[in-house]
Amino acid sequence: MKTIHKIGFGGGCHWCTEAVFQALIGVNSVKQGWIASTKENTEFSEAVIIEYNTTIIPLEVLIEIHLLTHKSTSKHSMRKKYRSAIYTFNEMENTSINLILKKLQSNFKTKLITQVLPFKTFKPSREAITNYYTKNPEKPFCKTYINPKLKILINQFSEFTKTETISQLTP
Repeated sequence: MKTIHKIGFGGGCHWCTEAVFQALIGVNSVKQGWIASTKENTEFSEAVIIEYNTTIIPLEVLIEIHLLTHKSTSKHSMRKKYRSAIYTFNEMENTSINLILKKLQSNFKTKLITQVLPFKTFKPSREAITNYYTKNPEKPFCKTYINPKLKILINQFSEFTKTETISQLTP
């Protein structure tokens, strides 16, 4: 059985999303950029594509982390640029992901707006802004927006968080 899988996540700033998934064990790669889907979601939206090892980190954990590290219940005015979505690369994933979302809904007071969408195309970010957090951890943006998301990982998902992330953010 194949252990390396690919999935896309969109929701907030791709610098934040990239940093969150780069901090996890079992995530082999994170590609930052813009994803477009089909039908009414053909406009590009900030997102990442990750490759992960299912024997190290389960899909349900990745989805839960995604939901907790962006505004997955908020229909704000920037949703075209920051679409709350999970992008699938094959039709068979849709059912299992929708079941996971249904199960995780009980952890939220407000209805999740995260959509499960088919992946259509990807446009990578320019090199100058990839690995943003790794290159700029002391910048105000990173301290204000990314560090709180990484602290969620440390507090709720420490068994899946890379040791260097934990040591970087804990006294």
